[in-house]
Amino acid sequence: MSNPTILLVHGAWHGAWCWDAVRPLLEAKGRTVVAIDLPTVHAPNKAELGMLDDAKAVRDAVDAIAGPVVVVAHSYGGVPTTQGLAGASNVAHIVYIAAFALDAGESLLGAVGGVPPTWWMVDGALTTAGNPAEPAEGLFFNDLPDDVAHANAARLISQATKPFSDIVTEVAWQTIPSSYLITERDAVFPLFAQEALSGRAGSTVHRLDTGHSPFLSQPQATADIIDAAGR
Repeated sequence: MSNPTILLVHGAWHGAWCWDAVRPLLEAKGRTVVAIDLPTVHAPNKAELGMLDDAKAVRDAVDAIAGPVVVVAHSYGGVPTTQGLAGASNVAHIVYIAAFALDAGESLLGAVGGVPPTWWMVDGALTTAGNPAEPAEGLFFNDLPDDVAHANAARLISQATKPFSDIVTEVAWQTIPSSYLITERDAVFPLFAQEALSGRAGSTVHRLDTGHSPFLSQPQATADIIDAAGR
């Protein structure tokens, strides 16, 4: 169990690309790294899909890996990770990065108050992030240089709306060791909410003085935290 494979799970509107700065740093430490694209963001029929489809994608990725796995989940990615990994025997550890470590009976929408935030642009079955008054650059990338923030914001795409209201029915962190990385300058996920969720499952809690995307603004510190998990 000393050198598990690392599986990276992105958050809403993002893709596997968001880990591009962290991945080589982990590989330089001798780690095998896998990053997936969630179907509710990237599948051609994503408007028809829900959180359980993402949960299956996470579980399938874990099941395809021989040996132990550390799963790293960012933001919304914590929801399908929590759901999909319940009972997974080869998951050594889950690292939640500013993520929704929900309990049974909870949904992401419920966790944010039951009403979509003003920066969720809901258009039926699909939702995008940010608007002129609340641009994605300031929401997700507020601690990055303006040009870098703009380039990353341009890569965000629509996501199915259904996953945000889907209810968690199985809870991986109840049986799998987990830790939580709190992002202290997060413009998306209030600090008090992260702190409340971080205490679940007796998690080890880390903190970084970053916005919502520490894997972009502080990739080395993020890689170090991930590398230490499950050792």
